[in-house]
Amino acid sequence: MQERFKAFTVLIAKINRNIRRIKTEEMVEFGLKSPHVSCLYYLYTEGPLTPKELCVFCDEDKGALSRSVEFLENKGFIASDNSSVKRYKTPIRLTETGLELGKIIHDKIDSVLSVSSEGLTEEERNVMYKCLAQISDNLQMISSLKSKN
Repeated sequence: MQERFKAFTVLIAKINRNIRRIKTEEMVEFGLKSPHVSCLYYLYTEGPLTPKELCVFCDEDKGALSRSVEFLENKGFIASDNSSVKRYKTPIRLTETGLELGKIIHDKIDSVLSVSSEGLTEEERNVMYKCLAQISDNLQMISSLKSKN
């Protein structure tokens, strides 16, 4: 059991660290950091999203997402209709510059996903994602139960 715990926690931590590192290294030329990549990617692939929807896609808390949105807005990559009183309900969209960068990010992510899954069949990849999703759901359930007690 101890080896299983070690393998699981170390591998998940390594994967997470490498993903953050790759995002940061790939975006340094644009002055962006890891959290900005997810925002731009999902706005590019999904179209305009409200901050609340973007939180769900990026799996970020409101504060972190708000900082990313403000940064990306100040850099001219995204825009929203500021006439709305309820800003969190106002869709955010990519600007022309944001669309160009979104395409670059999309292509880089495709490339990284291709290289990172070399040696796996489509079936193995599907099983891996299914297993990761189940583990994530199980851990979420345990976490929710613990926070209620």
